[in-house]
Amino acid sequence: MKIYLDGKFVDEADAKVSVFDHGLLYGDGVFEGIRLYGGNVFRLDEHLERLEYSAKAIMLDLPLTRSQLSEATCETCRLNGLTDGYIRLVVTRGVGDLGLAPWLCAKPSVFIIASKISLYPQEHYDNGLAIVTVPTRRINPSALPPTIKSLNYLNNILGKIEAKQFGALEAIMLNDQGYVAECTADNIFTVHKGEIVTPAASQGALKGITRGTIFDIARELGLTIREADMTRYDVWVADECFLTGSGAEVIPVSKLDGRVIGTGKPGPVTQKVLAAFRRRVLVEGTRI
Repeated sequence: MKIYLDGKFVDEADAKVSVFDHGLLYGDGVFEGIRLYGGNVFRLDEHLERLEYSAKAIMLDLPLTRSQLSEATCETCRLNGLTDGYIRLVVTRGVGDLGLAPWLCAKPSVFIIASKISLYPQEHYDNGLAIVTVPTRRINPSALPPTIKSLNYLNNILGKIEAKQFGALEAIMLNDQGYVAECTADNIFTVHKGEIVTPAASQGALKGITRGTIFDIARELGLTIREADMTRYDVWVADECFLTGSGAEVIPVSKLDGRVIGTGKPGPVTQKVLAAFRRRVLVEGTRI
């Protein structure tokens, strides 16, 4: 496997960062998880725009332009002979000392990994995923805005650990007020009386690229979609529920906290959205 690392393509065994890199020491950096479908990097420009916004929000100067990042991403896929896969693009603050001061980091570091990914077994796409609500709360947006896709994922990791302890592969995380924010690695949508509903970013939800695609698909299909404050009760009584993310794509949910959602099977709206999503991923984006 070839990995892009600070302007060079190196073998996997040689792809190393310093122990003094502040991305490692403090989670000081930003990243994007991007999908490749049939030689098409899905919505690459939108991912790079979000990367730029995340970097700007934490006052991190990207060392490459958007076009340079785009070419490096595509070339990483080409060198690894990939037509379908998952891309992780990471920018760290770079090497510094053991203090917090980011201004002592001379130069940001960029690396790009292009490989395969399979988050959930196929049976869960066919039959739905059983998820739970975990005790760990989503970080308050006033402390760390969810629109910043930073390297600091400990909050999500704790939620993932708790999900596993409850025997689930994914879990809902609530915010400080008890409203649904998102899942540990995915955005969440419900369908109730024909209307698609999802939590707002102000409640702690990441503005996911796949999430944004669902809004486009809903308009294409003539479906009503909106953001709203959502409680666990709203999920329990929904007709359908599905999760979205670059890794997960669109996956139906059949149960929350042991309560069957709708019929307990992927519903008609979820299936329409999934079919429309699979059509889009082959045509929207950047050819490698």
